[in-house]
Amino acid sequence: MKKFLSGNEAFAEGIRLARPEVISAYPITPQTIVVERLSEMVEDGSLKAEYVHVESEHSALSCAIGASAAGARAFTATSSQGLLYMAECLYYASGGRFPIVMMNADRSTALPWNIYGDQRDSLSQLDSGWIQAYAENAQEALDLALMSYKIAEDKRVSTPFMANLDGFVLTHTYETVDIPEREQA
Repeated sequence: MKKFLSGNEAFAEGIRLARPEVISAYPITPQTIVVERLSEMVEDGSLKAEYVHVESEHSALSCAIGASAAGARAFTATSSQGLLYMAECLYYASGGRFPIVMMNADRSTALPWNIYGDQRDSLSQLDSGWIQAYAENAQEALDLALMSYKIAEDKRVSTPFMANLDGFVLTHTYETVDIPEREQA
């Protein structure tokens, strides 16, 4: 099926198809649309998952680590200063070999206050032990959401996966996206 979606919405559709069991969410611009759409999917029943609205980005990844340690498929999302705030947890997730998937809406870091799109947030975490991949368009965003679990959960890999979308450019740009059927996904 074809839909006209933003990069954030396409990524959320991919996560819906991947069926995480726990979603830990804390909103931060420009990724908020991802966790908003996922909350709507949980509410309307098109995604059966525990949706945990936490008090910070640090808590979001801590919650995902706990869920993954218990054997659940976990998802969270962040951006910019939020990624830096959860940096301590990135190393626990990779050191524990937890196959968590996290979407990062790449955005500049402060100071001064800046919401421009660039990749300095994710690039600052290259040595954290997470696999990182970068989507070019909304279709790649959806596909990357699906591929990230396949890669992270492979027993030969067993490593957390950070899927990166350029903030405000890809996250908010609308394109036609092919959404696979659940059986194909």
